[in-house]
Amino acid sequence: MRRFLLAGLAAGLCLAAVGGAAAPRQDAGARARELAAYFNKDKHKVKEKRGVRVEVFLEMRAEPVVRPSAAEYSGAYESEPDYPFELRVSSDGAAEGRGAEPSPGGARRFTLRGARVSGALLTGTKVYEDGGTERIEAVFINLIERHTPGAAGAKTFGLGVVFDPPKTGEGFVITRLFYERKR
Repeated sequence: MRRFLLAGLAAGLCLAAVGGAAAPRQDAGARARELAAYFNKDKHKVKEKRGVRVEVFLEMRAEPVVRPSAAEYSGAYESEPDYPFELRVSSDGAAEGRGAEPSPGGARRFTLRGARVSGALLTGTKVYEDGGTERIEAVFINLIERHTPGAAGAKTFGLGVVFDPPKTGEGFVITRLFYERKR
């Protein structure tokens, strides 16, 4: 009886260890899909006035991109000319970089600390020039934009950053920011 109890306990510990090791990777994939969904957008409007019909169609879909080596995410990204983001990622997923994001007083510059890439997910801490810190959670995505139904659409690779809580200032609220890869 004692042998069965010990064997069952050992088997349970082995299964817990294996399940615990696999869980973070699965969670990273699920979280990457969740963050990518913030960048999806659908708009379809039809206006008719005096016999003239105007139709507006926009569909944006974000798909997480998992590269064979995390180092392939290294490069220069940009969201408008005032907001660059330089990222260096090693093959083991450790990342470092610096960038800028919108704020009420103009571009707010930061460096990354303790950053890691797991699958398509980038996590870490932003350290601002004034010493403030904030968590970063972003996803590497292909952003596919279509302006007509049934069209293939234009694909753009980049880094999608989701702000939680949203960035607010005088006259603006930002919930997400897309940094397009430049090189």
